[in-house]
Amino acid sequence: MSTDAKVLHGLRVVLVEDEALVAMQLEDMVMDFGCEVVGLAMRLNQALKMIETAAAIDVAILDVNLGGERVYPAASLLRQRGIPIIFATGYGRSGVDEEWQSCPILQKPYTAKQLANELSGVRALPPS
Repeated sequence: MSTDAKVLHGLRVVLVEDEALVAMQLEDMVMDFGCEVVGLAMRLNQALKMIETAAAIDVAILDVNLGGERVYPAASLLRQRGIPIIFATGYGRSGVDEEWQSCPILQKPYTAKQLANELSGVRALPPS
């Protein structure tokens, strides 16, 4: 088990991604790190329901654009619950609204190492 995997083992992650292949690859990477995938949503309404009903979430990885809908209502719900967010977008930092610029942002395509680094950074944050 790598250092990243030791740090990330057991982290409960919500994934919100509308591209099926990207979602499957992201899920595989997260599970390879030893994280638990709490759920995967491909649409905003699915994401909102999942966030509202999930018992325990440590972090969420959110695609910004979900089939033409912005993910920010889900991000707001996560913020209200004190759950850290990592945005993933092909537009990089410029694709994320100003209100959310303080969140970690992964530019697609990203590597497993980049993802692990962002998740490790979130794991290192003090509880909110």
